[in-house]
Amino acid sequence: MKEQKSFSVVGNRKNKSIVEKTAQVIFTTCAVMAVLAVVSITIYMIIKGTPALFEVGMKEILFGTIWKPSAKEPSFGILYVILTSIVGTAMAIIIGVPIGILTAVFLAEVAPKKLAAIVKPAVELLAGIPSVIYGLLGILILNPLMYKLEKVVFAGSETHKFTGGSNLISAVLVLAIMILPTVINISESAIKAVPTHLKSASLALGASHIQTIFKVIIPAAKSGIISAVVLGVGRAIGEAMAITLVSGSSVNLPLPFNSVRFLTTAIVSEMGYASGTHREVLFTIGLVLFAFIMLINVTLTGILKKSQDKD
Repeated sequence: MKEQKSFSVVGNRKNKSIVEKTAQVIFTTCAVMAVLAVVSITIYMIIKGTPALFEVGMKEILFGTIWKPSAKEPSFGILYVILTSIVGTAMAIIIGVPIGILTAVFLAEVAPKKLAAIVKPAVELLAGIPSVIYGLLGILILNPLMYKLEKVVFAGSETHKFTGGSNLISAVLVLAIMILPTVINISESAIKAVPTHLKSASLALGASHIQTIFKVIIPAAKSGIISAVVLGVGRAIGEAMAITLVSGSSVNLPLPFNSVRFLTTAIVSEMGYASGTHREVLFTIGLVLFAFIMLINVTLTGILKKSQDKD
């Protein structure tokens, strides 16, 4: 019988070279496609979003406070909408990020294995729940509670417009819950990736477990934690469906008990029936949202790079 020849990429330089060149072409193509996708989206948003700035006026759109696109004399001011997105996202991050990081620390360093085996799947389940479900739960559970609080705070008020609990606080709490899975999972992975000799050295020098966590482990994992925050911010800014259901979707100053509208909900709420200048302004809102996200990502990435350079 003839002996069959086995194929070995490692042992054949020619085949190895072909495989490496093919892989390089594939990886380069994928990278170029990703860049082209970002560039094409940017160009499209600029083309579709800028006409309204010239037609209506940048000052009236970006700094106007009245949104009445269907009135006899329409107004397209989105200043309150922009402020709502900034304030709402910031508050959600302030609430959600510390809870997420501390939960990640608990799962990675403190929790017994049996308890971690219960908590971790629950966190992963949160990531898989559709956003509309968060909105429905907000309507059924959160909004009634906020309405009770609103009636207590503004009891006897003749000027306050009661929202039924659909206000900025409800939207912020829903967003804070929705970013938790992203922050927890990525932060936990970053904490577990910290070399064990750093922890051992800290404990050997007499530091307690808690001191080691906050003085050694978390600083060593800060690049991964910042990445988790960046992704959490992106999730909070880009969310539309859930906060459409719980925020009231009215254009007002972003005060805690006011019914408000975010940039995303402004587009979702009106794009279906908008036409003419109204539709063009909605694309301008999309351009503002896009610029807002890019600015935050660039800023946080710059902060991350500086922290890495210092290390």
